[in-house]
Amino acid sequence: MNQCTAVALLPPPAYAVALADPGQSPEAGHVLCELGEGHAEDHAAMLWDQDGWPGSAVWVRWDAGDARLAPLPWCSVLDPRTADAACGLFAGHPAAHDWEVVDPTGAAITEELARLHPHLFR
Repeated sequence: MNQCTAVALLPPPAYAVALADPGQSPEAGHVLCELGEGHAEDHAAMLWDQDGWPGSAVWVRWDAGDARLAPLPWCSVLDPRTADAACGLFAGHPAAHDWEVVDPTGAAITEELARLHPHLFR
């Protein structure tokens, strides 16, 4: 399944703007949905993780007009190909697990590199 192509532009938080040096205001940043295409719920992208705390991964969830930050626990489903790595999405996410989601841009780049440099791809 291909990755969703939804993109959102997030403004910097008010506290970051207030703490910035004059003339050095933080800029807005883009996030790309990490879910599989065709999901019915909000789009989602992980922003950061506090490494090891339950529910410590902070995700941005958005729809057509609203973006929200949410601390969400990790999905605990194990990748059947490795049996020791869990899904890299949040618990209860819609659609496919992260190992089933393919970034079409990354796949196209890999395919072209493999064509140009077959000795690097076995």
